[in-house]
Amino acid sequence: MSKISNVLSMLEYLSSGKKYSIAELSEKLEVTPRMIRVYKDEIEKAGIYIDTIKGPYGGYVLNQNINVPKRFITPNEINVKNKEIFNLINRAIKEKRKCFIEYYSKDEKNITKRTIHPYDLILLGQEWGVAAYCEKKQEIRHFYINRIKTIKLLGIFYN
Repeated sequence: MSKISNVLSMLEYLSSGKKYSIAELSEKLEVTPRMIRVYKDEIEKAGIYIDTIKGPYGGYVLNQNINVPKRFITPNEINVKNKEIFNLINRAIKEKRKCFIEYYSKDEKNITKRTIHPYDLILLGQEWGVAAYCEKKQEIRHFYINRIKTIKLLGIFYN
C-alpha cells in the first residue's frame, strides 16, 4: 500500500480508542516498526497527536475524536453534483455554523427554506448527505447534498 493508505489505515485503527503496540501496527500494515514511527510523526505534523505509552505494555493511543475517511469508498461510487455545496457544508461543520438552505423535495417540484445546524457528512445510499438539526422541524434530519439548491453560511451555533 502507499504511504497515504498506510497512514489512513493507522488512523483508522487508532481511532477505535484501543492501544496498539508498534509491533501490532507494523504487522497489520505490513511495514517495519521504523515506518510506524515515521507515520506517527507525519500524523502529528498534520495536528493529530498520538499519545505514546512507554514500557513493555506500551503503545500508541489516539485520545481525540477524528473522522477517518472510510477506505471502502471510491470516488466513482459516490455521486456529488455540486462540490461547492459539499465543501460549504464541510466548512460549516468544522466552524460550527448554521446554514440557510433551499432544499428540493424528493420529486424536485417543491422547495423548502430551512435553517440547519450541520453535524456530520454521511452516506445516504450512494449519495452524500448531511446530518443536521432542522430549526423548522425542530429535530435531527438527514439532507441529501444533491437536493440543496442554495446554501448560505450563517452565525455560529453551540452544541
